[in-house]
Amino acid sequence: MVCDECGKRPANVHLTKIVNGTKTESHLCEQCAREKGELDFFTEPKFSFPSLLAGLLQHDPGFAGPVSLPSSVTNRCRGCGLDFSEFRNTGFLGCPECYDEFRPRLEPLLRRVHGSVRHTGKVPGRTGAVTGKRRELENLRAELARLVAKEQYEEAAKVRDRIRSLEKALADES
Repeated sequence: MVCDECGKRPANVHLTKIVNGTKTESHLCEQCAREKGELDFFTEPKFSFPSLLAGLLQHDPGFAGPVSLPSSVTNRCRGCGLDFSEFRNTGFLGCPECYDEFRPRLEPLLRRVHGSVRHTGKVPGRTGAVTGKRRELENLRAELARLVAKEQYEEAAKVRDRIRSLEKALADES
């Protein structure tokens, strides 16, 4: 197959574009593809997560943050001085305190991007069962301590029994 553009060199760059539901294909040689800027995608990283966030913040008219913000919400981080409008433009927060300062505004964005505001992590499928049980064990131990501190002993006994069951299951698997 020869290049669609020059008709001389062999086509080794094959592009498929779908714009407004219309699919077009073109087959170009490397030189013509480079001249048309079709190879820039591979050489320059134009996509970044901060760019995605900035794009979502700038082009979503519905995202101005919650309609009624608490009076404690400021436009400037007390830790680093970053203004929220700077975050909207760059997608970069300035310091860990920014998460607390801008929390009411960030949570809707995080919920939209991640589906949740709490990071749960990922577990590889091969170790998922054991890791899941270990995590549950940690959570149950914390729950047991909380229940004992509140003197809710009947609930604590149920959690204790669940912990013993999980510990036995983990011991049997190893």
